[in-house]
Amino acid sequence: MEFISVLLVLLGWMMLFKPSIIWSITENWKSNDATEPSDLYVKSTRFGGIIVTLAGLSGVLIFWFL
Repeated sequence: MEFISVLLVLLGWMMLFKPSIIWSITENWKSNDATEPSDLYVKSTRFGGIIVTLAGLSGVLIFWFL
């Protein structure tokens, strides 16, 4: 459980600080002309990064205090 929570925190940080890496892994192959993610994609990925980081941190805290 703790391992998954730490992975969630790391993924959340990557989504928050480097959304272009997430875009290149998941969305780049879908477009011929796009060379970088759109502003909406960056904002929504960063918001998702915040949510994923909070979920991972809450998992770590629950594991730690139980």
